Amino acid sequence: MKVTTTLSSAAALSLVAGLALPLAPAVAADAAADSDIRISEIAYTLETDFIEVAADPGTDISGWTFGSVTRGGSVQAQENTVTVPEDTTVGDSGAVAIDVPITNSVKAGSAADGEYGSSAFVIDDDGELVDFQQIGGVVDGKGVTGTKNTFTPAPVIGQEAQPTGATAAGGQSIQLTGDAWKSAAPTPNALPDSSDDGDDDGDDGETPEGVTPIADIQGTGDASPIQGKTVTTCGVVTAAYPEGGLNGYYIQTPGTGGADRADGAASDGIFVYSPDTVADISIDDHVEVTGTVSENYGQTQISVSASGLKTVDEPAEAVKPVEDAFPAGDEKRESLEGMLLQPSESLTVADNYNTNTYGEVVLATGEGTLDQPTDVHRPGTPEAKALEAENLDREVVLDDGATVNFLKADKDIPLPYLSKEDPVRVGAQANFTSPVVLGFDHEKWRFQPTTRLTGDNAEAVQPTTFTDTRTEAPEAVGGQVSLASFNVLNYFTTTGDQLSGCQYYDDREGNHITVRGGCDARGAANAESLKRQETKIVTAINKLDASVVSLMEIENSAAFGKDRDDALATLVKRLNEAAGTEKWDFVDSPAAVPSDEDVIRTALIYQPAEVAPQNESTILDDQDAFSNAREPLSQAFAPKDDSGEVEKDKTFVTISNHFKSKGSGSGPGNEDSGDGQGASNADRVKQAESLVGFAGDQQEAANSDLVYLLGDFNSYTQEDPMQVFYEAGYKDIAAEKTDESTYVFGSRTGSLDHVLALDASDEAHGAGTDATAFDSVTGADVWNINSVESLALEYSRFNYNVSDLFAPDQFRASDHDPVVVGLFDSADEGGDDDAADAAENADADGSSDHPGGKNAGKNGGENGNHWGSRDGDHPGGKNAGKNGRHNGW
Repeated sequence: MKVTTTLSSAAALSLVAGLALPLAPAVAADAAADSDIRISEIAYTLETDFIEVAADPGTDISGWTFGSVTRGGSVQAQENTVTVPEDTTVGDSGAVAIDVPITNSVKAGSAADGEYGSSAFVIDDDGELVDFQQIGGVVDGKGVTGTKNTFTPAPVIGQEAQPTGATAAGGQSIQLTGDAWKSAAPTPNALPDSSDDGDDDGDDGETPEGVTPIADIQGTGDASPIQGKTVTTCGVVTAAYPEGGLNGYYIQTPGTGGADRADGAASDGIFVYSPDTVADISIDDHVEVTGTVSENYGQTQISVSASGLKTVDEPAEAVKPVEDAFPAGDEKRESLEGMLLQPSESLTVADNYNTNTYGEVVLATGEGTLDQPTDVHRPGTPEAKALEAENLDREVVLDDGATVNFLKADKDIPLPYLSKEDPVRVGAQANFTSPVVLGFDHEKWRFQPTTRLTGDNAEAVQPTTFTDTRTEAPEAVGGQVSLASFNVLNYFTTTGDQLSGCQYYDDREGNHITVRGGCDARGAANAESLKRQETKIVTAINKLDASVVSLMEIENSAAFGKDRDDALATLVKRLNEAAGTEKWDFVDSPAAVPSDEDVIRTALIYQPAEVAPQNESTILDDQDAFSNAREPLSQAFAPKDDSGEVEKDKTFVTISNHFKSKGSGSGPGNEDSGDGQGASNADRVKQAESLVGFAGDQQEAANSDLVYLLGDFNSYTQEDPMQVFYEAGYKDIAAEKTDESTYVFGSRTGSLDHVLALDASDEAHGAGTDATAFDSVTGADVWNINSVESLALEYSRFNYNVSDLFAPDQFRASDHDPVVVGLFDSADEGGDDDAADAAENADADGSSDHPGGKNAGKNGGENGNHWGSRDGDHPGGKNAGKNGRHNGW
């Protein structure tokens, strides 16, 4: 908390009682009911967040609560409320500002009218709600209602915020002037001039004489130096968006651009926001516009009315695209804002999650995708923070020239960028074939095509091509047998229509596709949808063709009064039908199962021609550690030789796992600490510790040191739970032997899925013991068929858009990629010397965070989705869609 925006929170707590504010006689706290005390300013910039109240000088606000609710109406975290320290009073200025973190995003939706954002509230020390003001919305219309949760104060719950009708331009706050709210530079602890009538027209509407060059309007900083002024400028229209919601066009100074542009120069392009005139212009027109300069979500623009556009008769020198490598970082990009450019180097696709929602593809400059920091470095370290800063500098969004949410509107317009023939996959290269304009919106730099792009006009408008990185099967991993992990994405043969109370996600024609909630089913809504899901899963697993496959997110049929293995048996039946032979079998549930299980479970399937189960399966029944996760399932196997004889001397132990997700948590150590590990980290550490003990028991029961832990650990490679395994002698096979990852989340690529192998000590190995589990590995691959593909291809998105993107293939069968591992070199029972040498070299070349590990693999060689529990898109608008996954945080 701070009462001036120049003090840190810690300093404010110690200095608030001694503020240099002249004090008048103290006013009782209950004066809130007797005088006009109300919120007067709300700041929610990237640098400054505060809530200011206006009150009589000397008003004592000690013990009052200042806070912010999200666009949904609840207080997101404890830090979003602040209790004012003792002896805090309002100074002679008649205003006092309290520092409170506020979400800086706006959306449209059903919770309020119009475009709206977070809401600020003030509660006095008697528990009375003093004021509740909403960012944006429609004045006198419906506002956000306070919603009950852990952190929302009782006086706010059920109360409706008053819409201000105002949102802040970049770097500004919204301020109450007279009876109206407006956007202006923040003025904490000071009220605006009472003579200001709320019209933000700069210096009393002063208009610079003549024509102002676009470069002078843009300036060389991150905001225009003449915000609020009315200007006249000229330019050539480079891009126009009469449809799709942008409601404007870009203009650029004639003759500018090209290869000889000076570094750091002010931009020569600018966005003209003009719903009244956008239909009257065409690309390449030479125009003169008159309007007011402002910053809209960080982009400089001129707002032009119907009378503010003139066509210039004189011909203009053509604009030339800037042809150069697209730079990283805000400073260099600012000089290109609003300009036509054609990047000369390819960029890498970093995310396609929002492609089917907003027509966006996240790209990365430089080499490779954007690594999840905790996949490469220990959480919270300077290295992890530096990597995330680098990621933010590298990001740029390839947009579609529109603001449409395709899940809510324009469902009969084919999605941009996506098609069956030309996939857009994370890790693919994007090559620019025609110019784009560089814009900025919702905290992201954006490449906009020169007009709105749809699937119908892609041949003429789409500015990029993408390389096709698909493979029809995993890379060969060698070995006598193979292991793999596979997440089957809530495979439920108990469909929603078999239960009562289910709610659904529907396609564009109102047909139920997947279960949204209201019942215990989590997968397909009906038999038709299940068949589509099964087809993709069956195709993928049969092409994976591993000897043993660990499954996650399969129905626990006991939850529906059936045999526990009912859904598992159905899946194996479908696999065999597709294979045309009895290729697969499943590991039966043991007689003893936990008394309280989730509706999803782990499972193991195998190929009887290649391996034979040894002894019965076992489930780890540790209710303390796994009360909020799926219990591990263990089964020992022995490989079969070419004649079908079982080689019991090679018996190996497999344990299938699915740890607690990152999306929620309660109890000590389970809150999201902000270090990148998400919620429930302490629980995952406890689960890892329990699993290590269980694995030791199974190792002893099988009389074999060949122990493999497979599955979704919901932990990136360098996070705390994984350290438990490394310290217990396990190695992450994919991290050691590949540079590939299994998951994409928030435009970051990393691995939540792992196959871990027990590795004996050097001393034991040197003493002449048999090869360790890790030594027995002949090769590994991460088969990127799911996480890198667009969500639009998933069975759960069938017929959401007029584009028919469903195919009965392996691509986007799930949201996690399978890891496949080969075991036992038939020529050398001690393992693959080449593989061992490669692992040794990887350790020497790159490891910095743990022995071997992900960092070695990456550096030596040179990612709701189910983090929550259910499938479904974030209900918010453009920024909400960026910041939240359908199952995630």
